[in-house]
Amino acid sequence: MTLLTAHRILIGSAVALFVYYGLWELHGWRAAGAGGGGIRGAVSLVLAAGLAFYLLSLRPKRPRGGER
Repeated sequence: MTLLTAHRILIGSAVALFVYYGLWELHGWRAAGAGGGGIRGAVSLVLAAGLAFYLLSLRPKRPRGGER
């Protein structure tokens, strides 16, 4: 396993956990209607989107057409 593969696995796990935590906070906030759960949930989902974008940017660049 290369270091890049391990990095992708860890970032992918972080994205999944951020999404889970964000949805959990938003659900609790809607059910109880208390405090900053909505803010924490929204921030967590925004961070998950940012990490997902970073994860997609780690894909290897493929040459176009006849380039090598």
